This record gives sequence, structure tokens and C-alpha cells, in this order.
Amino acid sequence: MAERGRPREFELDAALDAAIEVFWRQGYEGTTLDDLTRAIGINRPSLYAAFGNKEETFRRAVARYAKVDMAYIDAALDKPTARAVAEHYVHSNVLAITDPSKPPGCLSIQGGLAGSSTDQRVVDFLNSTRAAGEARFAERFARAIREGDLSDAEDPAELAKFLNTVTSGLAVQAAGGAERPALARVAERALRAFPG
Repeated sequence: MAERGRPREFELDAALDAAIEVFWRQGYEGTTLDDLTRAIGINRPSLYAAFGNKEETFRRAVARYAKVDMAYIDAALDKPTARAVAEHYVHSNVLAITDPSKPPGCLSIQGGLAGSSTDQRVVDFLNSTRAAGEARFAERFARAIREGDLSDAEDPAELAKFLNTVTSGLAVQAAGGAERPALARVAERALRAFPG
């Protein structure tokens, strides 16, 4: 039986990948609907039908970015020790933010560094997304304390905030042109905060 309805002229994941690149390079505020439609290769009505407005397109782009480009976070959280969690996370982060096939830095950082008061919902969205990621690390470090892998004198939320601050700073440095070897040395220095 033939499928009803008009076939979609573009593939949604590929369209989101194109949107990711635009938002990553230009930031949320610097990206226009014309930029998005040109990059994806569709007209505005098709963009609205597929994703909604610019903000919703950005939210979906960030979700795809987290799922695909930041999948290393799940792998890090599955490591057996707090030190291994931190090592996998920061080293994978350095590789990701310096991947020559992508813009330097991080979409979730660059996407919202500059914003006007009308973009506050987007800034809040990015802040809550980062906070949710940080909470996952805090819970993992709390488990490490319960398991005796970390001293009970450690503060899991503080360790998670530290890692988040380091990786955010690395992303800003990468966007500014810092090269992978220099960032890897910073990552190694940051790992001294973890026993092992």
C-alpha cells in the first residue's frame, strides 16, 4: 500500500545537523531564519512545519547535539571510579571541542554566550541543560562517596561544578583558537583534583 501524504523533501536529522552547524558558528542571536533555511535547503513554511520557530529549532538542535556529539558523557558516567569518570569526560571533551570536522568549541556554550533580553528563554534553557548535566555528575560522585571510591569529605556538587567549569572553559579556549595539545595539558592539570 502506498504511503499517503506528500513525502518530506529533507531528512530531519540531516536538517538538524545543518542547523547545529549554523547555531554553533553564529550563536543563537546571530542566526536568522534565512540562515537556517539556506543551510537546510528548505523554505520557511517547511522549517515551521518541521521544527516550529527559531527557538524550537534551536532546542531540537541542542537535543540532537547532546545525543550525538556529547554521547561521551554517558560513557564517562558509566566508568567504575570517579577518577575514570573525570578522565573520560575531560579527555573526550578536548577531542570533541577540537574536532577539525566541526566548529571549534561547544554548541551549548557558543550558542548562548551572546543574547539580548528577548532571548532570555534560550539563555535559561541552556543554563538548565548545563545544570541537568552537572546534576548527573554530582549524583555519580555521590555514588562514588557511598562506595568508598571518594572521601566523604568531598562535596559531589562542588566536584561536578568544577568539572563543568573546566570543560566550559576549555570550550571557550578552543573557540578562541587554542590547540588540542594545550587543552589536553589543562585537562590533565584539572584531573589532579581526583584521587587515583
